[in-house]
Amino acid sequence: MIEMQNVYKKYPNGVTAMNGIDVKIAKGEFVYVVGPSGAGKTTFIKMMYREEAPTSGSILINGINIAKLKNKKVPIFRRNLGVVFQDYKLLSTKTVFENVAFALEVIEEQPKIIKKRVMEVLDLVGLKHKARMLPTELSGGEQQRVSIARSIVNSPKVVIADEPTGNLDPDTSWEIMKIFEEINTRGTTIVMATHNKEIVNTIKHRVIAIEEGIIVRDEQRGDYGYEA
Repeated sequence: MIEMQNVYKKYPNGVTAMNGIDVKIAKGEFVYVVGPSGAGKTTFIKMMYREEAPTSGSILINGINIAKLKNKKVPIFRRNLGVVFQDYKLLSTKTVFENVAFALEVIEEQPKIIKKRVMEVLDLVGLKHKARMLPTELSGGEQQRVSIARSIVNSPKVVIADEPTGNLDPDTSWEIMKIFEEINTRGTTIVMATHNKEIVNTIKHRVIAIEEGIIVRDEQRGDYGYEA
């Protein structure tokens, strides 16, 4: 499903963010990526959806070596991924329905199928009744639910989440995690970078810890392992 082999990432300013990463993530796994600030977590996550390309090494996702993927083919590759951001990245002038539908419109899906699928995922995240609202009319937690709905509307095999609860209060964070758990139960692989110690220690999954661009810990049902 996801495999990194001897991955290095050195930025033009001389900073080495990835320092020989080797990792495999199987279909259907739920993996937390943890580590101190500046450890390389964000680079690790961004390389999975080809926001960043490695300096060397290979990154196989669904059998495609995205390290060698030409830039013009990146948007096509991303159609098989769901990405959830800390700051939601919703289109402020579009309704909840339109934000989610947009991911299907770009692949020219039929309008009838779009409507059915969008309402299905909005129902999953508990926002079917707010389909006609704008993002500005929603709470932060609701906006993140829209972001999650958008990420799964294409039925991706992998969802990559970068600090998805980072801007949310604790109660809302638990609600968001319930949605991720449900998505994972349905067979979707989830890779989530997080600083949320309580979530990692309570909802047990595989934990990959990164420090100075190196995987220093990889444990099934692991703990957060850092001071919050």
